[in-house]
Order: sequence, then structure tokens, then C-alpha cells
Amino acid sequence: MNVVFISPHFPPHFVHFVSALRERGIHVLGIGDAPYDTLQQELRTVLTEYYFTPRLSDAEAMLRAVGYFTWRYGRIHRIDSLNETWLEVEAYLREDFHVPGLLPSEVRQLRSKLGMHDLFKAAGIPHPDAIAAQDAATVKAFGQKVGYPLVLKPDVGVGAADTFTVKSDADVDAAFSKPLQGYAAQKFVKGTIVTYDGMVDGNGKIVCSFSHEYSTGIMESVLEQRDISIWSQRELPPALEEMGRKTLDALGLRERWFHLEFFRLEDGSYAALEANLRPPGAFLMDMMNYACDIDVYRLWARMISGETVSDFQYSRKYHVCHTSRRAGRTYKYPHAEVVSRLGGALIDHRELPGVFHSALGTEMYLSRHQELDAMREAVQFIQARP
Repeated sequence: MNVVFISPHFPPHFVHFVSALRERGIHVLGIGDAPYDTLQQELRTVLTEYYFTPRLSDAEAMLRAVGYFTWRYGRIHRIDSLNETWLEVEAYLREDFHVPGLLPSEVRQLRSKLGMHDLFKAAGIPHPDAIAAQDAATVKAFGQKVGYPLVLKPDVGVGAADTFTVKSDADVDAAFSKPLQGYAAQKFVKGTIVTYDGMVDGNGKIVCSFSHEYSTGIMESVLEQRDISIWSQRELPPALEEMGRKTLDALGLRERWFHLEFFRLEDGSYAALEANLRPPGAFLMDMMNYACDIDVYRLWARMISGETVSDFQYSRKYHVCHTSRRAGRTYKYPHAEVVSRLGGALIDHRELPGVFHSALGTEMYLSRHQELDAMREAVQFIQARP
């Protein structure tokens, strides 16, 4: 079996996906924008071959890469990146080389904020009203209709990049003082962000599911540089699970990861924020593993290789928490005290890659706890200010 894996080197923990595929005797053919000699040694060991191209967005170069792999190894069975940035690239390559999976038209609709809006509304899933932000007059009319504030965001984007709020007609005029192409305007919703994450098999059946809660929104973390914490829930709220399953039915996903984001509103109900056709970002996959003492990287590889995984058994034993700190900010307790205080609950501590700094801080403590109160105490200790 031949699997083309786009950008196997980033994010760095994706090496575990490649290793899991190689363990099953699969040829993993990497295409990346980092020179081969810069790849971590573990990744070089498990890749069958690697094709370097400076720009993964270069359609001709990507065609040449997959064409070369086809000539050298025969039929390509899967093309994946598991990365939001390259979802359309992999879809076009699937179409060109007749590889099963999501195709460009499907990815375009499901990556578009406005496409998601229409899908959610058609399925009867609560979702904030949104429109295409064509010009200032259109957005101001929308603001007057649904009420300010509004969120302006790229219709197709990653995380909270280039996302901001407007609170008045004057703010809208200021925003449109420079070109805003390809933007959507959405009613601002106040609520707690919670996720519904996991995998579905080839029949659309959920193989595993998890939920993570955010202490603050990614947009607020980026714009206001807040300290953020993200933790896994041991028990999934029934209303969230019901809405998550309803959303998956509407999306019609097969043999894929999913990362669905919802607002938990003040009255306890849920509204959909967006759907992502990939694993959750940051270290949430490792958090799944630590929460259940499982290996989701190997689970995905089993599914990709054709093994039946619908009977996979697991239980959520712990709350696992990602707690951030930011460089240049003074904290009450130094690193050594944090390590001493957390003791055996501390799983990992590391500096984060620069691309994560704005949203997730510059360093991360990963800890796990059986009780939510103990987890919250750990977060408060790590992020305490003088």
C-alpha cells in the first residue's frame, strides 16, 4: 500500500502518524517544503521516500511529485496531510490521480465559513447568522439587522488568523478603509468554546470521540494575548454529543478525523461554530492518548490500512490539560516550583513552535488529573501572576 503524506514534518508530532503507517508495512511517501537534511532523524527513518518542493501550494510541483511516486511505486492508495492548510491541495491531487477521499468541490464547501453556515442551517443545527462581507454598506446593514458586535473573518482560514470584531458602523468603515477580500461577517456569540473531536470509519460510524474545553476563545487569545488552557472532558455532555453526531451526519464524512467547534451558551444549550475536516490542532491528539491510555496515531493507521476499527474500545480516565505561559510575562511561580507542585501529574513541558505562539503561548505544561478541581488548581498555580 502506498500513502502520500503531505508535510509529514509539520506539525512535528505528525511523525507519529508516519511511524504508525510504516509499522503496518505501508510505503509512506512524503512531500514537504523542508529540505531532507533538516528533517528529524525519526522521520527520515520511517519515510520510504521524500520529495522536497519549496512551495506546497505550487500545483505543478505537487503533480510532478505524485507523478514521480506513481512511476516509482505504482498506484497511490491514499493522499493525506491531516493539515488544514493543505486540504485543498490533497483534494486536487486525489482528483488528478483517482485516489479515494474528499474531492475539491466537497472541501471547498466544507472549509468555507459561508458554506458551513448554509450546511448548518439546512440541517437545523443552531449557528450564528453570517453573510459575505462584500462591502461596508452590506456589513453595516447586517450589523443593524442582527446587532453588533460582529466578527469579521476570512471565509477560508486557519484558526483565528486575520479575525477581528467590529462594534459599530464606524468600526466597519474603518475596517473597509483597506481591501477585505474573501471575508465573511458573522454575528458575535458569547459562550464557552467546546469541541467534539474524533474519527469516523468508512461507513461514517464514530470510532472514537472526545471533547475539549477552552478557557478563552482562540480569537481572544490571539488579539489580547491571554494565557490559555485547554482540557479534555471525562464525560461528554449528552446535548453536545447529540449535536456532534447530528453535525457529522450533515457533513457525511467517511474515514476521516473531525474537529467540530461549538459554543456552550449561557443557558447551557449549544450552537455550532465551525467544522474542520482534520484532527484537532496543538497537542490535543496527545491529550486524547493520555486521557485514555491509547494511541490514536496507530488507530488511524489501522483504519487507513483497511482494518476494521468499529469495535475499538476505550474509556476516558483523566482530564488532560494544556496550560500555556507567554514569554516576557512574569509569573508568580518559577518552572522548578511548577514541576515540584505538579509532581506525577505533569506529563510534559516544552517550548512551542513559533507558529503557535500567538494563539497558544510560548511554552506548554501538559498535565492529567482524575478530578476537575485538581486540574483547575494546577492551571491557577501555573498561570498565577505576582
